[in-house]
Amino acid sequence: MPRFFCPQPLAIGQAVSLPETVAHHAHVLRLDAGAPIVLFNGEGGEYAATLETIEKRRATARITAFSDRGAELAMPITLAQALSEGAKMDWIIEKAVELGAASVQPLAAQRCVVRLAGDRAQKKMQHWQGIAIAAAEQCGRNRVPGIADIADFSSWIAKSPDQPRILLSPRADLSLTDWARQNQPQALTLMIGPEGGFSEKEENAALERGAIALSMGARVLRTETAGMAALAALNALWGGM
Repeated sequence: MPRFFCPQPLAIGQAVSLPETVAHHAHVLRLDAGAPIVLFNGEGGEYAATLETIEKRRATARITAFSDRGAELAMPITLAQALSEGAKMDWIIEKAVELGAASVQPLAAQRCVVRLAGDRAQKKMQHWQGIAIAAAEQCGRNRVPGIADIADFSSWIAKSPDQPRILLSPRADLSLTDWARQNQPQALTLMIGPEGGFSEKEENAALERGAIALSMGARVLRTETAGMAALAALNALWGGM
């Protein structure tokens, strides 16, 4: 059944005007009046609804039922991802949402090839948030992970963290899987470097600020693979949390 993000108050029996983007999507899917759909507003749970009217850019629906079904990890995981080139960042955000990341923090690290600022950065942020919404619709999540503003690595790492930071590094002696087996499920931040990895200076700064250096095993993973492998491993080792 098609699922759509509808960021407005929702209630059983309510007739709602769907956002233009949702109406357009429903039109593209060739949905007709009377079609069953699911709406969620990011506040938890989801609403069964029926399309009442649909045009190319306008549509209305009647909400018929509510379910408190959830699909979130018990402990929130933030993906602190260094900016990557091309479509890699789009793919990383999409898959991170599918794998349960609670939020994504883009980082401008020393070796990042991509540099974003001003209007270009704002447009990218809007684009990435749209990807997160689409991924949440597709994978059955009822909360949309937030995409934080792009942060300079040095400024970001200097701030006191509100949860442990895991620095994924091929030079670490302890693996993420061994660490996870020794620790209870907990909120944390996964730090992933750019194509060339974090610089030695950046790694040292992270360690000085209390980050835990862990590896993903004997193989060196690409920037677009490392975070996904780590999220999948934590899901498996901590029982989906």
